[in-house]
Order: sequence, then structure tokens, then C-alpha cells
Amino acid sequence: MSLQRTTAQALRAASKSATRQTVAKRSMSLLSRQAPRAALAAQATGVRGVKTLDFAGTKEVVYERADWPLDKLQDYFKNDTLAMIGYGSQGHGQSLNARDNGLNIIVGVRKGGASWKEAQEDGWVEGETLFDIPEAIKRGTIIMNLLSDAAQSSTWPEIAPLITKGKTLYFSHGFSVVYKEDTKVVPPKDVDVILVAPKGSGRTVRTLFLEGRGINASVAVYQDVTGKAKEKARALAVAVGTGYAYDTTFEKEVYSDLYGERGVLMGGIQGMFLAQYEVLRKNGHSPSEAFNETVEEATQSLFPLIGKYGMDYMYNACSTTARRGALDWAPKFKEANLPVFEALYESVRNGSETRRSLEFNGRKTYREDLQKELDEIDNQEIWRAGKTVRQLRPDAKKEDI
Repeated sequence: MSLQRTTAQALRAASKSATRQTVAKRSMSLLSRQAPRAALAAQATGVRGVKTLDFAGTKEVVYERADWPLDKLQDYFKNDTLAMIGYGSQGHGQSLNARDNGLNIIVGVRKGGASWKEAQEDGWVEGETLFDIPEAIKRGTIIMNLLSDAAQSSTWPEIAPLITKGKTLYFSHGFSVVYKEDTKVVPPKDVDVILVAPKGSGRTVRTLFLEGRGINASVAVYQDVTGKAKEKARALAVAVGTGYAYDTTFEKEVYSDLYGERGVLMGGIQGMFLAQYEVLRKNGHSPSEAFNETVEEATQSLFPLIGKYGMDYMYNACSTTARRGALDWAPKFKEANLPVFEALYESVRNGSETRRSLEFNGRKTYREDLQKELDEIDNQEIWRAGKTVRQLRPDAKKEDI
């Protein structure tokens, strides 16, 4: 079994286990109202609420969970039915969080498929809280379209007529609407269209909520018919488990998201890791040494320091020799990479990345083709060596390897 499959299954199993344990401890009604209170109470000290903050000289408004206490949140949505369309990573995490927050939410997926079975395992009940997609949209007042980007495009002709006046259309990614020339997703003119985009995977959205923390998110309004679209977006951000949110636009969200994923978040880091590892191996270094100097030290020692304290702190935490070399070489890496990042951003902006994604993800052989590429990464020497290195960590568990 590939590393990617193993990791995905472990994450889903952990999330399901947490959900089952919570359900077993309380009835659904108590779960909906009491569990989140503890999570909210954990953040009661020092919360700011809505506040304008200075981000490196630019002032921005930040919305916090404190603005929407649980009672207020439940009252605000008391006449609404949230219809989660799709039960992938984001659909899973956001819907369970909204359910735990005591909101009236249902799930809509293709009956009999893998997502249908997963939803049932998570406590969604056929005919009560679990329906096929058309029925869920008919019953819902807030339609949360969290199907994959390719699926949003292919199913839009079926979905669009069901999104009638008075409903709200919700996305967690600006892809379909911003690239409407390619996706053909054109929202009806008589509904609010909003976005809540958690800045992390759906699994993280769920686990941070269960920890009483909450992930950050961006919120945006594409179409405001009622005059309350922004307010709904902010409230829904809290409903699905975010801790704080900031303003963006559909366009900026999708541009930054596609750009970041292909850059330092995923594509760039894989390329950098592999290049450094291969140069070390060509110069006679062992697989363990090459992996430790490339990945292990970065992910286990230095990157956590950057995340917690910043780049300057990480530099100061290193030896004088390491610090001097890093300061000298950083500008050279920037110079070498800047043209690549400029080309990448333009590829996102002009729709090339969108068309590539829609073409590949819309193939009938999509899953097989994707797994072939992921298996190639899994089989690279750097990541095979990494499996052995991870076994040596003092806190290593079998399911993490």
C-alpha cells in the first residue's frame, strides 16, 4: 500500500475515531450543544473579537470566533438548513463541526458511493440527515458546494436549476466561479454567493476544532442580494470550525491558493527536497545522511521554529557557521526562483493551471493516473529512506510510518 493511501486512511480513521468517541459519550442533542462550549470556553481568555490589526504596516480587519458565541450562532441559523454537498476532506470536516455546533445540517452525496458509506459511518442518517444531492439541495437554504473542482463543473447543469431564489450558495474555493469560462459555473443572479476558505486540509479543520482551537480562514462575497452576505459568511466561518477569519475576494483566494500549492507549500518543497537529496547522493553521501540533512532536520527541528517564532529566530537558534551560509545563499535562491514563481503566478492568472486541472481531474482514469504519479513519489529513494528514518523517532508509531 502506498504511503499516500496509508496516510489518508490514518487521518480518516483518527477523525472517525474522535467522532465515534464523542457520539458515544453524549446524545446527538447534547453533542451539538455542549461539546463546542468547552472548545469555545478554552479560548475565552484574551480573545479580541473584531479588530483591526497591523500586518507589517498594512492594516486589516480580523474576525474572531468571540464575535459569534454559540447561542448567538444557533439563533442566527435557527431557520436555516445547511446542505453540505460533497463529503470529501473539507465536506467531512466542516459538516461535522457545524453539526457539533448545534446547527441544522444535512449531507448530500451520490447514493451508494464511497462518500455515502463514509457519511453513514460518521453518524449521518439516510432520509434524516443524509440524502442524494438533488434532494439535499431542495431541502437546504444554504447550499455548501464542496464537491471537487472538476465535479462542480460537471454537475453544475444538474445543480444550477435547484438553487432557487432565497437560497445562499457557499463555496470554500473560488475556482469554479472565478474560472467560469472554463467551468461553466455561473451562479444565479438572485442568490447570495459567499466563500469561507479554511487555510488547511479538511482533516486539520476537524482536528483543530476538536482540540478547541480552530483553524484560520478567509471569507469573501461574490454576490450580495440580501445585504447580509458578508454577515452570513462570517457566521458560517465560525460554524464550520474556524478560530479567526480575514477578508479576501473570490479571485484573490483562488489565485493565492493555486499559486501557494504549486509553490512552497507542495510543489516547490518537493522539488527542492529532491534536488538537494540527489546532489548529496551523487557526491557519495548515504541515503540516511542525505535524508536527515534534507528532510528530517528541516521538518523536525527548523521548520517548527519558523512556524512558532519566525525566520530570524530560527537563524539565531543555529550555529554561527550555518547562519552565515544561510544569509549568503538566501538571495541566490531568491534570484534563481523568482522567474519560476513569476511564471507560475501568470499560469494561475491566465487559467492555464485551471484548464490543466479540469482536464486531468475530469478523466475517467483520473484515480488510476493520479495514483501512478503518487506511487512514483512514494518509490523515490528519498521517501523510501524516510520511512526507515521515521521509525527511529522516539515517538514513532506504526500507523505513522
